[in-house]
Amino acid sequence: MTRVLSGIKPTGHLTLGNYLGALRRWVEVDQHRSEALFCIVDLHALTVDHDPARVRRLTRRAATLLLAAGLDPERCTVFVQSHVDEHTRLSYLLECVATDGEMRRMIQYKEKAARERQRGRSVRLSLLTYPVLMAADILAYGADEVPVGDDQTQHVELARDLAVRFNQRYGHTFVVPRATRPKVAARVMNLQEPTSKMGKSDDSGPGIVHLLDEPETVRKKIMRAVTDSGRDVVHDREKRPGITNLLEILAACTGGDPKELCGAYASYGALKKDTAEAVVEVLKPLQARHRELCADPSYVDAVLRAGAERARRTARPTVDAAYRAIGLLPA
Repeated sequence: MTRVLSGIKPTGHLTLGNYLGALRRWVEVDQHRSEALFCIVDLHALTVDHDPARVRRLTRRAATLLLAAGLDPERCTVFVQSHVDEHTRLSYLLECVATDGEMRRMIQYKEKAARERQRGRSVRLSLLTYPVLMAADILAYGADEVPVGDDQTQHVELARDLAVRFNQRYGHTFVVPRATRPKVAARVMNLQEPTSKMGKSDDSGPGIVHLLDEPETVRKKIMRAVTDSGRDVVHDREKRPGITNLLEILAACTGGDPKELCGAYASYGALKKDTAEAVVEVLKPLQARHRELCADPSYVDAVLRAGAERARRTARPTVDAAYRAIGLLPA
């Protein structure tokens, strides 16, 4: 059976983009067709300046939302990265295989380090090395597939390179993973900046629809979405990014085709109204389940404990084998 690993970083409140772009596929496809592990990668949230209490709060909220979205602990493994020591155990071994040049060529490191310097902050060493920790996240579990967006493809390529290099130097130890780009995943853009992805790092932006936004808040944000010059409803990413974004959100929520939906609308206002209502309907069951889970925090705790134990049993043999292969004396 194919093994799939996906993770989400608790650095902001989860958005409609996270749901339509990843979570829904995890729920509807990945947990049914494969041996699937879903991880809240909280260690990755420590690579930049952060509030410890907020990281804990967002980690719990992310775990609760994954379950509210429909991940079934009987079908898949849901856990928190820091609860499984094998991630950090393996990360150091892979740092002994990776090179400084590889780390400094990573596009996300260059971009994030530049932002930190612009804010007058020092750049943490963990920001440079976190792609190795991400590689450890993947390789520890022998994952065959890692569903990612374009911005994470380079990190999976690094994991592949490190796996091949380790296997060649020390004997076959790791499965060499491959990045996959799910066709059914929607790419949701910021409602106010439709050429930029809707990201969870902007907690208060009017262009971001969060999964726990009240229905009226959702409607208000979508009705105020930036559109394009002209009046005709056309699906064109280059010339009409605002309208195209709304069409694709509506299509993702209703199961339609964004190009076919164009003909159903004579005005931007009608399109916005229908998109807003479709999003409200999609989020309604998730929000209801989230309220139920928040009323029973012991259930979420139990799921995460069981998930961590299952993940540990899966990862430990591979990590122990890596320790032996690289030359460390067994305890």
